[in-house]
Amino acid sequence: MNTCENSTILEFHMVAFSTSGNTVYIIFAGFLVMYLLAVVGNLLIASLIFATPQLHTPMYFLLCNLSIVDATYSSAIFPNLLSFTIGMDRKITFLGCITQLYFFIFCVDEEIFILTCMAYDRYVAVCSPLHYPMVMGKKMCIIMAAITLLLSSLNSLMFTLLTYSLSFCGPSEINHFFCEIRAIISLSNSDTSSMDMVLFIKDIFLVFFTFLFIIFSYLRIISSILKIRSSKGRFKTFSSCSSHLTSVILFYGPILFLYMKSVSEHSADQDKFTSLLYVVTVPVLNPFVYSLRNKEVLGAIRKVANVKWRRSW
Repeated sequence: MNTCENSTILEFHMVAFSTSGNTVYIIFAGFLVMYLLAVVGNLLIASLIFATPQLHTPMYFLLCNLSIVDATYSSAIFPNLLSFTIGMDRKITFLGCITQLYFFIFCVDEEIFILTCMAYDRYVAVCSPLHYPMVMGKKMCIIMAAITLLLSSLNSLMFTLLTYSLSFCGPSEINHFFCEIRAIISLSNSDTSSMDMVLFIKDIFLVFFTFLFIIFSYLRIISSILKIRSSKGRFKTFSSCSSHLTSVILFYGPILFLYMKSVSEHSADQDKFTSLLYVVTVPVLNPFVYSLRNKEVLGAIRKVANVKWRRSW
């Protein structure tokens, strides 16, 4: 097979989404609003948790990490997406694409690990409330954060280096709106069978098994909730998990649908729109999910707003 070692292309052309006329400006405005909501919303949640002593708990420590990852996630994808939407030049350099790929894989892995840690946090809080302060102490939270950062960094670095080592003679057209790893390696002239296998194994272990762990945690949580005699107590306990469960559904739903399909079932256009759900929508909705459905966060927002209002007078 021709590996074209001396003629590897230096840039890709992103197909993104087909637009024409005034539709371009409507789509651009929509993406711009979503980007601002994602970045501002997540940074506000992270800042609120950092500035409010009442929210210095394991649950909100993990939420703060999740918000920072979502803001990074959005900033790795949206700027280029906005440029491709409004501009005629849809080119991205090879190194630019590899860099975006690194941050994309890192953020996706980190999001998966954090959501899994949050499921464990909710499991301990509901099923072993007496042991919660000991199990989910400050040291444990720091260890969990460090391990997830390390694993995400190593995994994203590995796949970035593997992709970087591939040869690309052409075509250079990526039928996606960002540098998605499968869309990139489908253009390679190198033998990618071993890399496809590694990707499949990674999906099974990282996505499927973490999802099973979260499902198992919630089965135990629901079992514990049903043992509570008071309906008010059951509702209060479940409401403490509802925000996390909503985030899990929003994030894992599209990913499981997208990556667990067989190769013959993949459609480039369908994959692009499915990717929009977890790449674009999730970072936008998470701040609303954790603020509008959480009394403690709402209370902290009101407290900060009242302090600033008093100071202004």
